[in-house]
Amino acid sequence: MNVSTLAERQILKAQAEGQFDNLAGAGKPLDVSGDGSMEAVGYRIMADAGAVPREIGLRKAVAAQAHVLKETTGEDAIRREMAKLADLQLRLDIEIEARRRFFGT
Repeated sequence: MNVSTLAERQILKAQAEGQFDNLAGAGKPLDVSGDGSMEAVGYRIMADAGAVPREIGLRKAVAAQAHVLKETTGEDAIRREMAKLADLQLRLDIEIEARRRFFGT
């Protein structure tokens, strides 16, 4: 069974169970602000639902850790913060590579 068939079955099941009834924004056009790509619209819908991809969360964590590292003083503390940043960056790189392989880009 391919992914499209599985996804379609899950959608039909959710529809039959009434999970799409009374959703916020039902019947209104999608907000296509930004670059208007389907990927951007999909990410916005997931973010509104509180389901952010790990890649996005890791990007935020890398930025936050880089800020922590910038403010850190002391050789040992800097090493610890650099190790945390390297770990987060590695995890982010793995997520990016997994997405690229999955989507074939």
